[in-house]
Amino acid sequence: MAKGGQELVYCSLGGAGEIGMNLNLFGYGKPGEYKWIIVDIGVTFSDDNIPGIEVILPNPEFIANQKENLLGIVLTHAHEDHVGAIAHLWPMLECPIYATPFTAAIVKEKFKEKKINIGSYLKIVKLGGNVKLGAFDIDYVTLTHSILEPNGLAITTPEGVVLHTADWKIDEDPLIGEKTDVKKLTELGKKGVLAMVCDSTNIFNLGSSGSERLVRTGLLTVLEKMKNRIVITSFASNVARMETVFKVAEKIGRHVCLVGRSMNRIYELARQCNYLQDIKVPIDVRDSKKMPKNKMVFLCTGSQGEQRAALARIANGTHPDLHLEKDDNVIFSSRIIPGNEKRLYKIFNDFSKSEINVLSEENSMIHVSGHPAREDLKKMYSWIKPKILIPVHGEQRHMAEHINFAKEMGVKFPIKVSNGEIIRLAPGEPQVVDKVTWGRVYLDGKVLIDNDSQVLKERRNMAANGYMEITVLISKNGEIKNNPIITLKGIPLIEEDESEIEYDLEDVVMDTCKTFNLNNSKQEKNLIDTLKSNCRKLINDKSGKKPLVNINLVRF
Repeated sequence: MAKGGQELVYCSLGGAGEIGMNLNLFGYGKPGEYKWIIVDIGVTFSDDNIPGIEVILPNPEFIANQKENLLGIVLTHAHEDHVGAIAHLWPMLECPIYATPFTAAIVKEKFKEKKINIGSYLKIVKLGGNVKLGAFDIDYVTLTHSILEPNGLAITTPEGVVLHTADWKIDEDPLIGEKTDVKKLTELGKKGVLAMVCDSTNIFNLGSSGSERLVRTGLLTVLEKMKNRIVITSFASNVARMETVFKVAEKIGRHVCLVGRSMNRIYELARQCNYLQDIKVPIDVRDSKKMPKNKMVFLCTGSQGEQRAALARIANGTHPDLHLEKDDNVIFSSRIIPGNEKRLYKIFNDFSKSEINVLSEENSMIHVSGHPAREDLKKMYSWIKPKILIPVHGEQRHMAEHINFAKEMGVKFPIKVSNGEIIRLAPGEPQVVDKVTWGRVYLDGKVLIDNDSQVLKERRNMAANGYMEITVLISKNGEIKNNPIITLKGIPLIEEDESEIEYDLEDVVMDTCKTFNLNNSKQEKNLIDTLKSNCRKLINDKSGKKPLVNINLVRF
């Protein structure tokens, strides 16, 4: 224990053992009396296993319950998996937020959408700037990634320096923004770095991740050979890629049209922050209909097959302004994020079926990753030389491989952490000293709900088994009036059963009601439960399904 009993700890509430939903905590002080900072507060995206849910957020309960000890939220960059949860979770935290100009512009928009006046809570930090929060002296370190203004954080404490890399790569020619600040990283390493919390996404990839310059050259080679319409989809946040599309389109005599809300929003915010100043103004999608099809490039959202994004709607023919024809071209200037293969391949196949040409990184040099491959990591380790390595931003297999890699790089204490573990980094050897509440919350429409919410249970049941509603009309004399009203949704029945099932359900309802005194309100709950059970059993016997059942007893 250090003098005065102070110690430096780290805890992940999201982002360890998974890609996305990053929420990191650093604490300093006596055990049980730590003062905390949050680094990043992002989301991950749902899949078809959770019907109706698109966005998943880390559970902030642990830190929200002690927000009086929270010094601030420090943001590294503006990707959704690092800032996407901020407007939803900030009302539970109510602390200052620190971000560089472009990230701050994105954050402002998020709070504006939620109708929250963030006002003076949002502090803009200049590139390469510094923030002091309690015992934490935080230097922003310029890195390169697939978004504007990516930063590592050099966090100096009384127990030593921690470099939190967030997402990064080494790009010698990023096209927009500054190059990696190798000088600052090297100086950090010479002074001594206690720990590095590091991106693990591409730990299995040999070589380096490549430069945005290569994509610009590759896209020019591909596009100049194409006829008819060209649709390109990429991450809206990749402003360097956006600029590449404008520059290449101009070289081949085409105009650019931005399609999708996010693409247009990022364009406007980048312009506000003095990027994209030397490109031609894009054409409105409605005006593009007047242009010859061999004079247009459409840059669209939906590179991961998002159902409501522009590209999916173009693929299924429901986009109001853009329709593709035989021999048009679609280019996926992005990688397939694991888990999105099924819906993306469906879009690939929809286009191919319509004889539309499809290109992806599988068959052309039209994308490079924003995360470090092994050669990039080797360089970072040679600059920083950390004593401790904490791998994050990777699934379990990525983290295990990163641990092995760190050992090869001479790191004394590579630690595989799990969400919810509090790791004491110093003094002494690093070790787990506590475990805290962590988990997931779901954004359901505009409402945050827990993982064990009854709403989700009911929705999963409806999705898997269907829904049945039965309304029983009961007179003031305690008699059933007319036949029960029966509604069945999503329940598979063989044809000969369909005409009989309602009669059978009516019989079950009537027979069940005869065993209860319908004038006795104290028996009502038992009646409803028995009706649910008996009607569900009948449907299960007929269909093999156990639907969600709703019983309405209407007295008149």
